[in-house]
Amino acid sequence: MIKFLDLQAVNAAYAAEIEEAVLRVARSGWYLRGAETERFEAAYAQYVGTKYAVACGNGLDALRLIFRAYMEMGLLHEGDEVIVPANTYIASILSVTYNGLKPVFVEPDSGTLQIDDALIEQAITPRTRAILLVHLYGRCSYTERVGELCQKYDLLLVEDNAQAHGCAFQWADEASDEAGENNCPLSIVPCQLKKTGSLGHAAGHSFYPGKNLGALGDAGCVTTDDAELAAIVRALGNYGSQQKYVFRYAGYNSRMDELHAAVLLAKLPHLEAENRHRASIAEMYYSGIDNPLVKLPTRMPEACNVNHIFPVFCEERDRLQQHLREWGVETLIHYPIPPHHQECYKEYAELSLPITERIHNTELSLPIGPTITEAETMRVIEAINTFE
Repeated sequence: MIKFLDLQAVNAAYAAEIEEAVLRVARSGWYLRGAETERFEAAYAQYVGTKYAVACGNGLDALRLIFRAYMEMGLLHEGDEVIVPANTYIASILSVTYNGLKPVFVEPDSGTLQIDDALIEQAITPRTRAILLVHLYGRCSYTERVGELCQKYDLLLVEDNAQAHGCAFQWADEASDEAGENNCPLSIVPCQLKKTGSLGHAAGHSFYPGKNLGALGDAGCVTTDDAELAAIVRALGNYGSQQKYVFRYAGYNSRMDELHAAVLLAKLPHLEAENRHRASIAEMYYSGIDNPLVKLPTRMPEACNVNHIFPVFCEERDRLQQHLREWGVETLIHYPIPPHHQECYKEYAELSLPITERIHNTELSLPIGPTITEAETMRVIEAINTFE
């Protein structure tokens, strides 16, 4: 069986480093808010390109803490609207509604699968205060138009970077712009890169074990250049306390433990190599899959896609999944039910979001982890090409 993601093999590649990190923490006698977490926060902030990284319990908490912190700062208020992609995992929407904010769903582009920036402006109302970008599947969702809209309407830009560790936004440098080449293929034009997680005012990250950078359990963090936001997020995640037994805010218990921080520190140096491997597997899929019944998403420049998930689309998705299973290929569906059709969001059930619904009804995710081999990838391609 070709596993969708073999976590045991992923972590076995760095077994000695992980075991040393775990033993170091176990022997230290300090298991929360200690030196390992501080070191990871510093390393991850430097990697992403922000001034601050604040560790927390998980990716959902990271987003929830961001919105709550902005409310404490007076920049958001209950009932304010947040533009969100309709095609996303439910955690993105939960982070908005948990804080009494109203999600405004915008359809994705059917090729990139990311929020359609051409549809955002028409969704902006006098109550709109923020845009939540989700770099879904590991694909960069940011565009220059999004940045321009945030400036034009004075909107906060929050990133959900749960699936996109190491991903970047890529644009031409000033010299290329002057030459009129800013829309040229990015592989040709001299470029500047800025990582997702540093593109907006703040970003939430998940280190769930299956992510490109995964811990051994739930963990997350917030990245930002805003010192006040970082301080409030840190306090909110510690019951609302900035000083022991003194509680300025009514907060939560959302802290990364030292064990996860140490493991993430051990794995962070290998992230770029693993992302390059994912890119090579994705290229094999793009070059090899040739079946009119199976549609692939639009190609993106390598820097703009870390291939957390490789989605394909088929009108007979369930039959394709069964066919692949018979060939010994494990697949998953991301995600079978869109947020606006979930029972917990009944108030949005009547929304007309046909592109989102089509994606969720036809999507199938192929194996693309850091340990899948070229031979296994060719087996997946052969299985897809024999589907009829």
